[in-house]
Amino acid sequence: MTQSPYPSTALDAARRSIADQLREIRRDAGLTGRDVATRAGWQASKVSRLQSATTPPSDDDIRAWCVACGAEDKIPDLLAANRTADSMYLEWRRVQRTGLRRLQESRIPLYERTRQFRVYSSSVIPGFLQTFEYAAALLGSIARVHGTPDDVDDAAAARVERSHIIRDGDHRFAILLEESVLRHVIGDAATMAGQLGYLLSVMALPAVSVGIVPAGRPRDMWTLETFTAFDEDRVHVELLTAAVTVTTPGEITQYARAFEEMAALAVYGSAARSRISAAIDALD
Repeated sequence: MTQSPYPSTALDAARRSIADQLREIRRDAGLTGRDVATRAGWQASKVSRLQSATTPPSDDDIRAWCVACGAEDKIPDLLAANRTADSMYLEWRRVQRTGLRRLQESRIPLYERTRQFRVYSSSVIPGFLQTFEYAAALLGSIARVHGTPDDVDDAAAARVERSHIIRDGDHRFAILLEESVLRHVIGDAATMAGQLGYLLSVMALPAVSVGIVPAGRPRDMWTLETFTAFDEDRVHVELLTAAVTVTTPGEITQYARAFEEMAALAVYGSAARSRISAAIDALD
């Protein structure tokens, strides 16, 4: 299989969708790739790169392609899709260059207007549920890996302050954690014990539902990347090198279905609390 030139599956899918549409427009027009190249004044290799998604098209490329194929009516939708793809991938270094605290604070308006949060995490305790000590240890690791400004204590305080929404306002939180998250020690054993103890207390809040996906349980759905769905409007997907924002309705629906599949695998209530308690007991 050819390696994708794009750093995430969501962005790869968006780019390939645009390339597929360009190819279909050409075929519907009864043209070959060389025909399009001639009409647009390009090298034939450019047509090949565009319709294989090897190279992302510019807005001018899309206009020229559609004009060459007599499909000017397709231009607005393709331009919108192309600009959405352009905005999906944000390098962490660019987002974080002014410091981690600014990043935490920048998300407050989105969090405050969202009513239903669905969070699946295969990596860490979600930010909404983090203690200051856990957040500081985690953000310290992020700052070190990405080489961002060292404002970890301020950023951790901002993250914890932002988490007031789990107690205030008309918000609901459905949170799914892979059991491995409970066993991955962030900071030290004391930090992790405090975090897991806080998780137990937060589970009693009426607005919060926490499910644990047990390790070792047979499943049809593989472990996914960590993501957060904000109402039905957008999904944020967290990768090592990027934050991907998904806004295409079809992709949001896919994440919603994946969340439901994971939710069906999870345990809740006393069964979830017993797994958290076992993780605390296992700490050195």
